[in-house]
Amino acid sequence: MKEEKVLHIDAFSTKPNKGNPAGVVLNGQDYTEVEMQLIAKEVGFSETAFVLPSEVADYRIRFFTPGFEANLCGHATIGTVFAMKEAGMIEQNRFSIETKAGILPIEVKEEEGQILITMQQAAPEFIPFEGSMAELAASIGLGVDELDERYPVMYGSTGNWTLIVPIKKLESFPKMQPHQEKFPALTPAKPNVSIHPLCLEVYDAESTMHGRHFSSPSAGILEDSVTGTASGVMGAYYKQFIKPDLMLPATLIVEQGHEMNKDGKVYVHVNEGISISISGTAVFSGEIVVTI
Repeated sequence: MKEEKVLHIDAFSTKPNKGNPAGVVLNGQDYTEVEMQLIAKEVGFSETAFVLPSEVADYRIRFFTPGFEANLCGHATIGTVFAMKEAGMIEQNRFSIETKAGILPIEVKEEEGQILITMQQAAPEFIPFEGSMAELAASIGLGVDELDERYPVMYGSTGNWTLIVPIKKLESFPKMQPHQEKFPALTPAKPNVSIHPLCLEVYDAESTMHGRHFSSPSAGILEDSVTGTASGVMGAYYKQFIKPDLMLPATLIVEQGHEMNKDGKVYVHVNEGISISISGTAVFSGEIVVTI
């Protein structure tokens, strides 16, 4: 048994304990894959990230939920790059990271005294949802009449797959009650997919969309507070299905986390060819000691 220290970084916020928490381990090369998974389980955040050397990019980052290794995680990338910058590990403003979703470019700059981190996401992909709309609505505690039938329910990915579920009214969001155990049977095309309700009504007037994020039962958590990769999918979905005439390049603001009292914002950049990148801030919130 040994004790390990993990950084607690909150992404998509400048206020500690808001936004989305990530565990960050800057010396990932010191741990086996089994130890990484144990650390992530002990930390208990939706993702814990490990920084390692890379032979094909400037750095390699691996992402672990409490239950499995993820291909990519937006908020943990933002949090990890912030921690690396604060630790003096990176001096350049542009560099690349190796992930299981591919090699992605990163840009770091300062705006109004805050570090703003931009990460490229994988090329968007969409697959139509062909299941029962009534059962899908019930799985998050809603009636089918609360779905926004103007827009399609779609599996989408910019690195991680999520199911985008358009909702008519913002008032539906606080009453959502996810029945996580029902998700895999409802989503046979992607049995480990998360469910991500989306709404065009927002709390903050500057926001474009509001979202919540209910994790797959295999992830080991119920809900993610502010989700970078899913927000990237929302940006691609907005251009493809909600506003096809959107002039590009465009920056959309996705708000999330209000229902958990951990509200934060993701800036989603939609570029020509529906190339997606996201930007966000982060803040150090402490250290977590885990025993493995």
